[in-house]
Amino acid sequence: MDVVADLHIHTTASDGRLTVPELPAAARRAGVDVVAVTDHDRLHPDLDAPVTTRDDVTVIHGIELQVETATGRIDLLGYGIRETPALRAELDRLQTDRIERARRMAERVEDRLDVSLDVSFEAGVGRPHVARAVDASDADCDYAGAFERFIGDDGPCYVSRSVPSVERGLDLLADAAAVVSLAHPFRYADSEAALDLTPHLDGIERYYPYGRPVDEAQLDAVIERHDLLATGGSDAHDGRLGLAGLDASEYARMASRLPDAQG
Repeated sequence: MDVVADLHIHTTASDGRLTVPELPAAARRAGVDVVAVTDHDRLHPDLDAPVTTRDDVTVIHGIELQVETATGRIDLLGYGIRETPALRAELDRLQTDRIERARRMAERVEDRLDVSLDVSFEAGVGRPHVARAVDASDADCDYAGAFERFIGDDGPCYVSRSVPSVERGLDLLADAAAVVSLAHPFRYADSEAALDLTPHLDGIERYYPYGRPVDEAQLDAVIERHDLLATGGSDAHDGRLGLAGLDASEYARMASRLPDAQG
């Protein structure tokens, strides 16, 4: 499939490597015409419209919002965001929590390894920033090892985040986003429970680089049953775009639900 739209990209506003000015060049390298900026729990401060055009590349303002369900945490993708006061207040709360969480994890790693970590405790900070700091420190531990040994979900230095309920998240995004989609449904411990939410959504992330087999027939059946949009993207945290996403016809259906791009 020829990917023309990569709708799941993280930037330096959260835990990615790309800046917004770097997006067009990265998109062209990948042969992609459309990208969606979906930073974790944060709206990118340099995007002031739901859809814009940067150097002939369409940039959709989005978000990846983690929420709590009865069976575990899942991620919602919002596209074509128009900020509302309620969403802004919740995101401010989440960023304050993220900063404090990262600070506590860094302190635990420092105490455990007797090292000093260089972490910028600011909006957008997350576990990857702590892991990169571990990799750059005097510790005998690289980025992957930081997750495996210390800050993974079951690690001794892990600190949980405070996230909104799924009901709260859906309400916030219903008012702010043109399209709300379930992110990477087969990454959750209970995929069936996550898919049970689809009647309340506009789409499902149909295309995602899982690196393992998934039940594509089930996804297609759910999309057809509930008349959902197929979304998709690379979940890029570096500069490699286009590893997954939508082809031209699928993106045309998605675009029909989004505001027109502003140049």
